[in-house]
Amino acid sequence: MLTLLFIIVGLALLFDFINGFHDTANAIATSISTRALSPKVAVFFAATLNFIGAVYSSEVAKTIGGKVANPATIENGVTVVIAALITAIIWNLVTWYFGIPSSSSHTLIGALAGAVVAGAGISAVNWSGFKEIIAILILSPMIAFATGFIIMWIIKQIIFASGNHSRSKLNRMFRFFQIFSAGLLSLSHGGNDAQKAMGIIVFGMVALGYQTNLDVPLWVKLCAATAMGLGTSIGGWKIIKTMSKNLIKIEPINGFASDLNSSIVIQISTAMGMPLSTTHVISSSIIGTGSVLRFHDVKWATVTKMVMTWVITIPISMALSYLIYKVVSLVI
Repeated sequence: MLTLLFIIVGLALLFDFINGFHDTANAIATSISTRALSPKVAVFFAATLNFIGAVYSSEVAKTIGGKVANPATIENGVTVVIAALITAIIWNLVTWYFGIPSSSSHTLIGALAGAVVAGAGISAVNWSGFKEIIAILILSPMIAFATGFIIMWIIKQIIFASGNHSRSKLNRMFRFFQIFSAGLLSLSHGGNDAQKAMGIIVFGMVALGYQTNLDVPLWVKLCAATAMGLGTSIGGWKIIKTMSKNLIKIEPINGFASDLNSSIVIQISTAMGMPLSTTHVISSSIIGTGSVLRFHDVKWATVTKMVMTWVITIPISMALSYLIYKVVSLVI
């Protein structure tokens, strides 16, 4: 049992590490694109604040650990966790390799549900909880697009009302603001994303009988926070390129608005204890704010490619996890 716990923790931390460099682009793509921060400084900045954000909350972890299924009642729960983590790691690496900003949340939730179906049957999935999580995952990018559009429109009106139309002055001012908005976004990202690994570790600990509740031990928080911080420090440069160049040309003003809007959406979701895709939220924020400035310059072909990836992630993760469970169950 101790060996199985080490395997679960190791896979969960590997997933968190990959999530760190896979989603680094979320927090720093806009600030790198506008040269508000140099790439190295931006990555170090994001890694530090991701670590801090990962430690301060655990409500999202409890949702991941118990809302899709009850780990205490699932037979072969350990195999379920291992299959889900292997699936999430594979999908994250595939999408990172092709530079596609995919969702670690969608991947993990879909993989967990698929493995539960494979190991305990379709009735073992808490479908009401699963649907609630999926609803947040689907609605959050729509909300982020709409609120990003509104925030950018308000900022634009304030600037025109003040009569300050100097492009160079605006760029200098909003580059300075971006340092703070990128920091807030990194903190928010750590507070939501790192908890997914925490939740899956707790799921495994309950399944193994090491604890009976979904509370997250301090050592789990520190390990997950460290893994995400280290992963972020590596930098996901392929996805940074997609986020910063292949959606729309980002200027300091809409870079700041995108980061601020994304932080608000993520913080609200974290306070509700609901996991969301920071990738989807930030991508949608960039598109929403950019549409206010130059709607026709949005690279809709890239947007379409991203959305298609978002749509297929959960069903592919469920199917892949189902198959991987069958393979893993032959070994464990």
